[in-house]
Amino acid sequence: MTKRFLFHSILVVILSAFFVQAETKLPSILGSHMVLQQGEKCPIWGWDDPDEDVTVEFAGRIYGTNVGPDGRWEVHLEPMKANAKGQTLTIRGSSVIELKDVLVGEVWLCSGQSNMEWTVSRSANPKEEIANGNHPLIRHIKIPHRPSAKPENNVPSQGWQVCSPKVVANFTAVGYYFARHLQGEIKVPIGLIGSNWGGTRIEPWIPPVGFKIVPALKANFADKLDQFPAKRGKGVNHQSPLALYNGMIHPLLPYTIKGALWYQGESNNGEGMLYHEKMKALIGGWRSVWNKPNLPFYYVQLAPFRYGKDDDPRLPGIWQAQLETLKVPHTGMAVTTDITNVRDIHPKNKQDVGKRLALWALTKDYGKKLKHQYSGPIFSKIDHTEGKDSLTVHFHKDTTGGLTTNDKKPVSHFEISGKDGKWHPAKATIVYGNHLIVKSDAVKNPVHVRFGWHQMAEPNLVNKAGLPASPFSTSFK
Repeated sequence: MTKRFLFHSILVVILSAFFVQAETKLPSILGSHMVLQQGEKCPIWGWDDPDEDVTVEFAGRIYGTNVGPDGRWEVHLEPMKANAKGQTLTIRGSSVIELKDVLVGEVWLCSGQSNMEWTVSRSANPKEEIANGNHPLIRHIKIPHRPSAKPENNVPSQGWQVCSPKVVANFTAVGYYFARHLQGEIKVPIGLIGSNWGGTRIEPWIPPVGFKIVPALKANFADKLDQFPAKRGKGVNHQSPLALYNGMIHPLLPYTIKGALWYQGESNNGEGMLYHEKMKALIGGWRSVWNKPNLPFYYVQLAPFRYGKDDDPRLPGIWQAQLETLKVPHTGMAVTTDITNVRDIHPKNKQDVGKRLALWALTKDYGKKLKHQYSGPIFSKIDHTEGKDSLTVHFHKDTTGGLTTNDKKPVSHFEISGKDGKWHPAKATIVYGNHLIVKSDAVKNPVHVRFGWHQMAEPNLVNKAGLPASPFSTSFK
């Protein structure tokens, strides 16, 4: 190769690089058919050449900014009312990007493990549901499984999909049925962000700040954050703390969301009240990174399932932890003890799960005064009198209309114990419609009561709306 030819080749490479046209880039969460959150400022961001001028035009307004030295730019759309008519969002920087058919409505994050990732095609009545899945005001984006050793700024995806019989089969079933019920009541577009992964524990989804704000997690997590995420072979262990927050939640920031739906816990079964501490870390962590202290967070209490031996005690412990998490402000829990299959860890009835989550949102976030309650009965307290052979059980949510049973049979699955700690089946009688008298001939001076405290229990206590009572125990720590 001659020197002249070599010089010519190098010159061509240099000139080619010089004349390459710069390009404005966006994260995949921003795309055609997306739903922007109504009533709040909505960040629109991306990357371009440093110092480049960028404008964003949407809904008759133009927003301008300048690209920072790190190549990133961001503008904030002013709060908008819901709009079901698709509009074009135009970005002009080094190049021009047009995002078509953008709606304004309500945006919900759908996260957790397999019961949240479970699709419409694998849930109850799939043929009918898919055929009737023509809801163009519901949009869904699926975030791919992607653990990461560091917080990512973007994650590749197939973008936002408009709900139709052609695509709804692969939507998160719980999220879709939540959106369908919600949209039917509030009549605005609904956007669903499906960031979920079957079989995952809770720890990978928690951001660093979440571990730091929960004292009970200090020694094992907050003080060891520099050790996470852990490696697995040449990659990242997706079950390691921070791994999925880094790769599947952080890339969504700062996209504005209304709230979060969560269905997880099977992979943390057996942790008891420690799971409650991790739930506090997840909720508080997400609220911190989204800068929304009151971010609504609604979750699903695990369904009864035979995890091992008939008397395996682990699942009731998770139930109690989930029940305790209701004490965190702006949370809600869908109970599923009546819509289950104790031999299937993925109960097929996701329609009622989604609807029950929507009842919480409609009541707490959208001001709907529903004809039916939004929650089943939640244990409040017990009264016991020395020398008496019974306990009075009170509920604080929600017994409007009174207590009843869903099979017209006597109330089932109550047990009481005395100071010896031995449990005995008990008879529970509904009194005045909103509390119970519980007693057993085997316990003369009862101290504690528990309800539905068995992994395969399918108790029949409900309110007049048919929503089931949550399992509980007064002696569990």
